[in-house]
Amino acid sequence: MIRMLLVDDQALIRAGFRALLDAEDDIEVVAEAADGLRGVELAARHVPDVVLLDIQMPVLDGIEATRRIAADPGLAGVHVVILTNYGLDEYVFDALRAGAAGFLVKDTEPEDLLHGVRVAARGDALLSPAITRRLIGQYVSRPPGTNTDDALKVLTRREREVVALVARGLGNDEIAAHMVISPFTAKTHVSRAMIKTGARDRAQLVVLAYESGLVVPCSAGAP
Repeated sequence: MIRMLLVDDQALIRAGFRALLDAEDDIEVVAEAADGLRGVELAARHVPDVVLLDIQMPVLDGIEATRRIAADPGLAGVHVVILTNYGLDEYVFDALRAGAAGFLVKDTEPEDLLHGVRVAARGDALLSPAITRRLIGQYVSRPPGTNTDDALKVLTRREREVVALVARGLGNDEIAAHMVISPFTAKTHVSRAMIKTGARDRAQLVVLAYESGLVVPCSAGAP
């Protein structure tokens, strides 16, 4: 059962999402909040698998709420999915930097929302290669040579290769096929890379790969 927390200041939006999610046999909405601060409090209380979190809210915005959830060791298994009205923008990128696993546009199709929740719950990033290139290409301005390079120095050559493949949008099975290793070994390399770099999830590995210069937008592979 995927346990959900909904955080949005619009009651109608929350009600619509709740009705959709609660209708699924494998999803349960355990709580909802109308502002970011209350969302952080409820995340600590209920420790859900996934938090659907609006970016623009009163009291505490979604970016800071994401940052606080990501900074809490007790919430390491909580995956934040940002809800936005606007699609790709700097706020979304800031949320990914803060620790979000990905984002969904509020007017997304119901089946896409449900798929996104399940993807996030299993720890994968909600970022297609095409979206990644656009987002990172527009908003990564930090040049190589900063502390992002130091984060990659702790990785082995094999782990750096895996991180680059994650940044291209490949899943564990695809990484395994590309590197001619087992899916379990690929998953192990990804997990070790996250531990060594302090990345919360695959989305943060993607951001790190681009910010460090390990991968650049023009080399990220086909959509």
